[in-house]
Amino acid sequence: MRLSSPLLSFLINFLLGASWAFALVGASTLFFSFLPIGIIYALIGGFLGALPALFMVLLIEYFLMREEKLNELRKQTKLLEELVAQNKNG
Repeated sequence: MRLSSPLLSFLINFLLGASWAFALVGASTLFFSFLPIGIIYALIGGFLGALPALFMVLLIEYFLMREEKLNELRKQTKLLEELVAQNKNG
């Protein structure tokens, strides 16, 4: 993902990777903790263990989507301003 600043891009990608890692660790930890009780409880526990980190992944992806939309709107605004300037001159 390419953002306006290389430092911001690095930070966002790092946080996204860390969130996925926490999701994997949380899911596997709770899965194996509840496995002696039963497979259904282990699956539910694994899902619940991954939920907070998956929420963070969604938030970061939403931020990236909004950033891309903002950049696209800036490009469109610049093009529209150029077209208005051309219509006024011609």
